[in-house]
Amino acid sequence: MSSSTPRRLATAAALAALTTAVARRARTVRAVPPELRTRGLWLPLGIGSRTELRLARRVFLGPTAAVEGVEVVRQDVPGGQDVLVHRPAEPTGGALLWVHGGGTVVGRPEGDADLCSRMARDLGVVVVAARYRLAPEHPFPAALDDLAAALRHLHATAADLGVDPARVAVGGASAGGGLAAALAQRAHDEGVPVAFQLLVYPMLDDRTALRGSPGRRGRLVWTPRSNTWAWAAYLGHPPRADEPRPYAVPARRLDLSGLPPAWIGVGDLDLFHDEDVAYARRLASAGVPVQLHLEPGMYHAAEVELHTSAPAMRAFQQRVFDALAAGLGTAARTATATARATGSATPAA
Repeated sequence: MSSSTPRRLATAAALAALTTAVARRARTVRAVPPELRTRGLWLPLGIGSRTELRLARRVFLGPTAAVEGVEVVRQDVPGGQDVLVHRPAEPTGGALLWVHGGGTVVGRPEGDADLCSRMARDLGVVVVAARYRLAPEHPFPAALDDLAAALRHLHATAADLGVDPARVAVGGASAGGGLAAALAQRAHDEGVPVAFQLLVYPMLDDRTALRGSPGRRGRLVWTPRSNTWAWAAYLGHPPRADEPRPYAVPARRLDLSGLPPAWIGVGDLDLFHDEDVAYARRLASAGVPVQLHLEPGMYHAAEVELHTSAPAMRAFQQRVFDALAAGLGTAARTATATARATGSATPAA
């Protein structure tokens, strides 16, 4: 055997592994409807180390611009972080405390300025985007404490904002949705009024990391590897069979009765599909009004990039808006908005 043979064998093995990975990725991307395919789906991006976290914080979830006609004001929150208040020209009395996503480890409220300002403009609601401390530097309960302070601040300033305290919702996407669900639980126990939960593909259950292969789900954008790392960062320990701390993991709460009405939307390719469906059904079993929308062919957070170009994602985001309008008793103002909030999703069974 020549001295170059091991090198050639190693190169051949690497090429074979790369070919297999590309073929596997191609099968995964082909499972996505053509209108939802983007070049980014070919990149196996994720967060599974401090190095990848630093990169993600530099590259992803940067600021977006607020739409015209909405005033955006920063306010300090006693006992918490600051918030960005998106106030429409003609408030209709409702308000939403919005929690940004990012696995609890990346993100900032400025990243959702476009979304929050459009909700404020189109629905006439005051949207308060909360900042919270990120893991792993600040594990549970730091983020939830910041959000609880922001909710109390929203109620304390309701009169100045033209908000009816009985029409305050909490909501968020991905990890933000999970934090919003935990906040709704804590607010219920502490007697802080919350009228509605808007949970967009929420990150609810650390035990998803302990279960077996999710099959075709969770292969795009937010993967089991990222999910396991993020939960470990947030909880301060790897996911395990027991987690006794209240509000740390929303899906672990045993008694869901008395919680605010909820809307939950998730794609059928999303890693969070099963835990979201299970939570919706448990809410319904506990007597909580809940609507569950399952979006065919949608991977995690697909509408963030595609809500202006893909009709299905435009419709999905409109369902989010409609659900909030129905939950707060507010009529949507846009020409495309309809009264389908009660028909676009089905009660959880």
